[in-house]
Amino acid sequence: MVPTDEPGKRRILMPGVFDEAERAEPPGEPEPGLVPVRDPGDVGDPGTADRPGSEGDEIGGAAQAAPPDVAHSSAVMAIGTVFSRLTGFLRTVVIGAALGTALLGDAYQAAEMIPYTVYELLLGGLLASVFVPFLVKRRMRDADGGAATEQRLLSVVLLALAVLTVLAVLAADRLISLYAGGYSGRQREVAVLLTRLLLVQIFFIGVSGLASTLLNVRRRFGAPMWAPVVNNLITMAAGLVFLWVAGRGQTTATVTDGQLTLLGLGSALGTVAQSAVLVWLLRSAGFRWRPRLDLRGSGLREAARTATWMLLYIVVAQIGVLVTANVATRAGDRAAATGSGLAVYKFALVVFQLPYAIIAVSVITALLPRMSAHVADGRRDLVRADFSRGLRVAAALLVPLWLGMLVFAVPGSITFFAYGSITPDGARRIGTVLMVFAVMVLPFTLHQLLMRVFYALGDTRTPGLIAVPAGIAQAVTAFALLAFVPARQVVIGLPAAYGLFYLVGAAGAALVLRRRLGGLDGRRILRALTRLHLAALPALAFAAAVVWASGRLPGDRVPALVAVTVGGLGGGALYLLTARRMSIPEIGYFTAMARSRLRRS
Repeated sequence: MVPTDEPGKRRILMPGVFDEAERAEPPGEPEPGLVPVRDPGDVGDPGTADRPGSEGDEIGGAAQAAPPDVAHSSAVMAIGTVFSRLTGFLRTVVIGAALGTALLGDAYQAAEMIPYTVYELLLGGLLASVFVPFLVKRRMRDADGGAATEQRLLSVVLLALAVLTVLAVLAADRLISLYAGGYSGRQREVAVLLTRLLLVQIFFIGVSGLASTLLNVRRRFGAPMWAPVVNNLITMAAGLVFLWVAGRGQTTATVTDGQLTLLGLGSALGTVAQSAVLVWLLRSAGFRWRPRLDLRGSGLREAARTATWMLLYIVVAQIGVLVTANVATRAGDRAAATGSGLAVYKFALVVFQLPYAIIAVSVITALLPRMSAHVADGRRDLVRADFSRGLRVAAALLVPLWLGMLVFAVPGSITFFAYGSITPDGARRIGTVLMVFAVMVLPFTLHQLLMRVFYALGDTRTPGLIAVPAGIAQAVTAFALLAFVPARQVVIGLPAAYGLFYLVGAAGAALVLRRRLGGLDGRRILRALTRLHLAALPALAFAAAVVWASGRLPGDRVPALVAVTVGGLGGGALYLLTARRMSIPEIGYFTAMARSRLRRS
């Protein structure tokens, strides 16, 4: 059975909704006999594995290390994730205002991506997928509470990080050739300089990852969710100072090395501050580092061996990042037009992943302990029910959000991005790319939930194998866009290539899990998705009418703000009203939970 909340503790949103859903959907006949591939406690969670950025991994260690009662009742994690993502979005807005969506903005986005992808590929994946569960077990089993193992891990990884950072800084020119091979002339010089400055972050990104890991195994889950806020605020400040010093409309031809150094070092300072906050919090939790390199008998090598299939999944996802960056930078260079390269793609990607980070992450964090407990009991019917509830509950919020994103993509982008060096036309390009991304919200979430079922089963091999054809589909589609589509339009098609990875992966995962779980409750899921979309149609029509009407007003920002505000609030209220009139149970779970809380308060 899944442990319940301890008396007196408030529940976070999603577990409370799941409790309401369980009461409304009593289990049928037990279906025992489910056998995990391996102990789920040995399997870490790599997050989405393809999202390089300062926010880090909102799921990963916390969801795996936390016992159900702690993860079940900790609102700090959820609130921290929301603030991290919202300040990350504001950071993106400020960087866009400072650098724009032309070649200078593309160069910064390429340089900003590289340290995170290098770290994730070579060390970050190991930390999330291997060492969190490994340290949790050693902390419980070793006579010293795992202290020696932690000292060894920290010593080895810090040494590796120092070497990796030096080598990466020296190889900045080659890394730009790898990620942005189409750059030449001054744009290449700008990208190399920014990359060299930002690659210093690798060491501090790693320190943040290590500190978060050690905090997670000590059940300090809030700090890793909140620390990126510090990073985001400092990087925002660096962008604003750059805008004040250099002015708007800078290009690769006019920007100076001094101005670039100011921006690059300011951005790197954010990562340094984030790691310093986490180290201070780890020290306040009682941890003291004593260097140890005696690895014989530590078990670290054996733990790393168990990660082979998980690392395959991470490598494939990172190759997808590499392919996307190459295609976007080459297309932007060929088009030589504002809004044709990596910058508009990255800005739209940040907005696209906001619903997942705020809603689906909460669902996954609540589901993992439940599913792992059901696997331990051999109950495939309960695992199947948890997956179905998780997807349907997430869809109750994500369906109106993806449809709203589709309608409000352009006016919303003008509202939030059309400042400084980004013109309203540049913001419209971001909105156009975001419209394609919006279609991928549900497939992306479905894929992530299916992967968590595998992790609950202790199976890392199947996700790794499924990632290979999915990654091939993504890469082939991206390169086909570059070869056959006009350069200015390539970036608009790239979200479709990105989404193809998740569509192919979700299809393969669903086929495998249907056999293992005796079905996936597909009929109920399809019925719920159909009814949720039908309930959203009146709101969609209202929102579209507001966008059309506001477009008749003079100007750019004011009509866009009116469209987003009036259309969003009115459409949201209309969706809730329609869903209630249709008696959609997934919406009813939220309202029932709200009523029960009001009665208790």
